[in-house]
Amino acid sequence: MRSLLVISTMLLVSAQAQADMLWQDASLTYLNGSNYRVDGAKQQVLTFEHAAGASWGDSFFFLDHLRGKNGERTNYAEWSPRLSFSKFSSNDWQFGLIKDVLFTSTIEMSALQTNVLYGIATDLNLPGFSYLNLNFYRRNNDGVADNWQLTTTWALPFAIGTQQFVYDGFIDWASSSVDQRANLNFTSQLKWALHPVLGLKNKLYLGVEYVYWLNKYGIADTPGFRTNESNVNLLLKGHF
Repeated sequence: MRSLLVISTMLLVSAQAQADMLWQDASLTYLNGSNYRVDGAKQQVLTFEHAAGASWGDSFFFLDHLRGKNGERTNYAEWSPRLSFSKFSSNDWQFGLIKDVLFTSTIEMSALQTNVLYGIATDLNLPGFSYLNLNFYRRNNDGVADNWQLTTTWALPFAIGTQQFVYDGFIDWASSSVDQRANLNFTSQLKWALHPVLGLKNKLYLGVEYVYWLNKYGIADTPGFRTNESNVNLLLKGHF
C-alpha cells in the first residue's frame, strides 16, 4: 500500500511536469538551539526549502541537516505535492472563506523510516495572510500503526513603522494509536526583513524560531525521559 501511494503521487506530479510553473522560491535557513528533546539537547540545523506553484497545484520540499553537540549528524526531509481541484477540473471551488480544495500528500523521509500521508486540503482566504492552509491526512506509517494528522500552515506579513516582518509556521496534530501517543508540534518563526535595510535584492531575514512539542514523535513524556519540548532557536534565513 505504501509503495503504491508513493508511486501514484509521483506519477500524478510527473504527468504535470510540462505544465506552467507560476512561481518558485528557494531558501537556506540556519538554526541554533539548546533545549531539544529526544535527539540531544543542543542542535544546529541547516534547512534547504523549495516551494513552487504550478498550473496543476503546488509543491513544498525541505531537507534538514542536523548537527548535535556530540558531533552526530542526521538528515530528515519531506516532500508535499498538492493537486488543485480547481485547476484540474477548470471549475471554481472557491466559496466563503475557502479559496481552493486540493488532494494533499506528504512523504516523510529519514534514515529510519519513510511515511506516506494523503488526504484533503483547503486553502483559506483571510485578510492579511499570504496563505493559510488546512491539510487533513491519513498517515501510512513505517514501523508503527497508522493514524490521522491535521496540519495547518500560515504566513502573516506585517510592518512596524518602516520595518518589515513575517510571522509564519505550522501546527501538526497527530492522533494516538496502539503504539504511540497523540502528539502536537507547534513551530513558528518571527522574522525581521534585513534586505530592505541592507539594500539587498534577495530576501534575508533574522529572527527566532519557537518550537513546542507535546509527546515528541508520539513518545509519552515521563519523569525519566522528557519528550515535551519548548525550544527557542536563533534564525538566519536567506532566499535565492
